[in-house]
Amino acid sequence: MTRLTVLLAPPAVFVLAVFLALASAAGHADAQPKLNVGAVNNTGGLVVFVGVDKGFFAKHGLDAKVVVRNTGPELSKALDAGEIDIGAANVSNIPVALERGLELRAIVGYVGSSYVKSTDDNMLGIVVRPDAEINTVADLKGKSIGTTFGSMNDMYLVETVRKAGIPESAINRINSTPAGMVALFDTGKVGAMAVWEPYLTRMVEKVKGAKVIVRGGDHVCFCAAAHGKPDRLYKDRDATQKFVNAMAESARFVRDPKNLDEVAAIGARHIPGMEPELIKRTHKYWIYDMRIGKNSFKAFNEAVDVLIAQKKMKQPFDPAKYYDTSFIDRAMKEHPEWFNDLPPAR
Repeated sequence: MTRLTVLLAPPAVFVLAVFLALASAAGHADAQPKLNVGAVNNTGGLVVFVGVDKGFFAKHGLDAKVVVRNTGPELSKALDAGEIDIGAANVSNIPVALERGLELRAIVGYVGSSYVKSTDDNMLGIVVRPDAEINTVADLKGKSIGTTFGSMNDMYLVETVRKAGIPESAINRINSTPAGMVALFDTGKVGAMAVWEPYLTRMVEKVKGAKVIVRGGDHVCFCAAAHGKPDRLYKDRDATQKFVNAMAESARFVRDPKNLDEVAAIGARHIPGMEPELIKRTHKYWIYDMRIGKNSFKAFNEAVDVLIAQKKMKQPFDPAKYYDTSFIDRAMKEHPEWFNDLPPAR
């Protein structure tokens, strides 16, 4: 009996050990915080797309899923409805939602270089059709121009013409969803389009003779941050830190030129109708800087000033009630290698 017991014990112990290991692994997987992360269906969302596809969120202990919407305001609605845990919105529209009572805290960047300076709009421009008789910004007066109400391309359009001495009332702004921009321009229903990349380049290449009359100009900041409701973010601060870390590491991957082919392929899988080659040709116009700093606060205030002037807001809103830099500051301190290719704040 003793001999038989000795012979059977090691396999039994082995089976038990394997069972316990598998149970532990399953328990660990179940313990991973689940996050529904919102992203807009353009190349501004590359950090989120890459973070999921390349496993950066999983590496940092998160079970993350991407939920795609057409615009920042749509993501804000999804966040308010509980459809996503973390979303993103540009400074062109999030101040309006905050003034109306949507309580959010921004914890990490999403797109743009607001940490470096308060304006960043090189990915924005105005493209015109060859038959529109538009050669300069001054020629936009009285013309129909496609844009997206509530988004940064609309703020860019209004600010660009205003600085050229043309009031907003002197142009005919035609609202379009991002998905419909190219078709609207292609059919000639507008003479010009205020739009971001890569759609700007696509329009120039699709419509023979089309041209960009203005790009950038430091009029606005196409900068967005990832944010969530305070009760969600602060309930599990460790999970929030993991999310910020994953975003920072993913952004470093997105910025690295040697990864461009892979990043473009991932983006094309997530963005309807997008080609990898178009992403590659326009990647240079975008900046993916996850840092939040004094210039981010300044960009927010400058956007609020514009929104008040456009009568979309009634009064200033303190950006300190929106931005929480503690998580990204910790990531910068503990992992400087994720930020060592970025310039300092100006």
